[in-house]
Amino acid sequence: MKVILFGASGMVGQGVLRECLLDPDVTEVVAVARSPLKRADPKLRQVFHDDFTDFSAVAGELSGADACFYCLGVSAAGHSQQDYTRITYDCTLAAARTVAAGRPELTFTYVSGEGTDSTEQGRSGWALVKGRTENALLAMDMRAYMFRPGWIQPLHGERSRTGWYRVMYKATSRLYPVLRRVAPKHVTTTQALGRAMLAVARLDGQGPHVLHSPEINRLGG
Repeated sequence: MKVILFGASGMVGQGVLRECLLDPDVTEVVAVARSPLKRADPKLRQVFHDDFTDFSAVAGELSGADACFYCLGVSAAGHSQQDYTRITYDCTLAAARTVAAGRPELTFTYVSGEGTDSTEQGRSGWALVKGRTENALLAMDMRAYMFRPGWIQPLHGERSRTGWYRVMYKATSRLYPVLRRVAPKHVTTTQALGRAMLAVARLDGQGPHVLHSPEINRLGG
């Protein structure tokens, strides 16, 4: 299995990359990034690119993949609606169109989030943009799966690139076992996310195409 990974430097992407490199069925991971990753592995190939709204310059290097795991994203806080839409919708669709061109059998997983509004009619701006992105991906000629995790607990040293996120995760790390007991439908881990993405890539397009934390944990357990 050849996997293309977007967002490998982020907390979720770090966990997904780890699981891909550990999986014996994965022969190559192509990580698309703006700067080098702090990781090396015989399976890992890094493709550097600046304009995430247009991947035509590197389309040849992203061809022939079996799966694409899209873990790139930002919080709506601190971003204008225009910037958030560009990063969340425009960049995601540009990546999907490039990697899925001529490959309807490609599995594309997108990390959205709990509370995403697929009706595109609610009042929450971020949820509307996420919903619009999901709907556009599901309408494309590929095997698309939307991941809507709630609380994501980082494992194996994965760290958020955002300072206050790191503080928050460190402060709540001891509470995760409690959260898992009292709210099991709303929590997951970076490890489960990575393993679940690999699992859906083996489903040949079957199963539910919108997955919340319970489905993610079941597939990634």
